[in-house]
Order: sequence, then structure tokens, then C-alpha cells
Amino acid sequence: MTLDPTVITDNWLLFARGLGLTVQISAVAIVIGALIAVAFTAAALSPWRVLRWLMAVISLLLRGIPFIVLVFLIHFGLPSMGMRLPPLLSGTVALSLFAAAYFAEMLRGVLASLPKGQWESGRVVGFSAFQILRYIIVPQILRPSVPPAVNIAIMVVKESSVISAITVGELTYQGLVVQGNTFAPFEVFFAVAILYWATTFALSQLGGWAERELLRSHGGDARPGGIAQKYLSLERVK
Repeated sequence: MTLDPTVITDNWLLFARGLGLTVQISAVAIVIGALIAVAFTAAALSPWRVLRWLMAVISLLLRGIPFIVLVFLIHFGLPSMGMRLPPLLSGTVALSLFAAAYFAEMLRGVLASLPKGQWESGRVVGFSAFQILRYIIVPQILRPSVPPAVNIAIMVVKESSVISAITVGELTYQGLVVQGNTFAPFEVFFAVAILYWATTFALSQLGGWAERELLRSHGGDARPGGIAQKYLSLERVK
């Protein structure tokens, strides 16, 4: 088998355009998904049982159905209800919901791993709910959240290839275009695979750096913030 590198070099602009759109869509979906996940998690921890049950059902549904079905449901199903979205928006919405479901489950697991009584300890020393989150909860969940969050981000990048099915011009779609023009599937999808690998490798390296920085800033341990440590230590003395 003879490989033709000109298939890649002659079409580098299409590959670059597709990679750029893949990175943009994935970044937007990760940010929006993380924000939705915070809302999901807050609702899941709500004292109202109905709200907790509703969030559990939504999370299970989003994680339990194939991503391509979610994409088709949004892009082809919503028009029957009078809501027609352009392919790029449909794909971004689907990818954001997909990310939100996994980020919410990650947050739930990390919060459940904290020692019991964190909120009560904060209230005892007079912290508001915001202060408890800022000085007690968040410093303890940041570092443990990095590895699973990076894995979810990598999964989002890879799943973004699915939205090529609704003609979003991301990396996989551009690969299909080049393959249709050149009839050289091996060269085309080898290049596509390398570009996806490079993107996810960069994400994993960024996650490793963030984890090391958090480990260094916390002195090798996941502890409450400095103000919280001060007041909680005073409370223990009492």
C-alpha cells in the first residue's frame, strides 16, 4: 500500500478549519456543561425530595442514552414541537447537556467523599453559605475533581465527532469531505485520528499541570482554606 502525504498537505486548510471548530464547540460545551452541572448538583442536594428525584431522573437519562440519539432528538425531534435549531446550535446544546450530566455525577461523587459535618462546622463558627462554599467546601474538592473533570473534557472532545452526522463542519465532517474528494480514506482518517489524539493529549497535560499546581498550593493535601482552618481550629479548642 502506497501512502500519499499530499492528500493531507493539499487539504491542510480543511483539517485546520475542522479542528478549530471542534475545539470551539468542545470548549463551549465544557463550560456550559459545567455551569449546568453546578445547578443540577445544587438541585440534587435540595431538601425537596421531588426536585432531587427529578434531577436524578434527568441525569440518568442523559447518561443512559447514546449521544447520537440525544443529537437526533434535539436536531430532528424539536422541529416537530415548533423549535428548529441550526445544526451548529443543535450539536452544541446536545454536547453541553451530555457534559452536564457527567460533570454533575462527578460533583456529586466528590461532595459525597467529604467528611460529614462540613456545613454544620461552618455554620457553628458563623460562616454564611457562600463562605462555607468558598473557604471550606471548594478548597477540598478542587484537586480531587481535576482528574475526572479532565477525563470528561476528553470524552466531550471525542464525542463531538458525532455531530458530523447533522452536517456540523467539525474535524470528522471535514475528514469526510476530504475523503470524498480524494478517495484516500486511510491517509485522511489517519490525519484526523492524530489531530484528535493531539487535542486530547494537550488536555491531559493541562490537567496534570493543574493538579500539580493545586497540590503545591495546598501543601500536598486537600484542606479547607486558610480562614476556615483558623476558625475551625479555634472551634475545636473550645
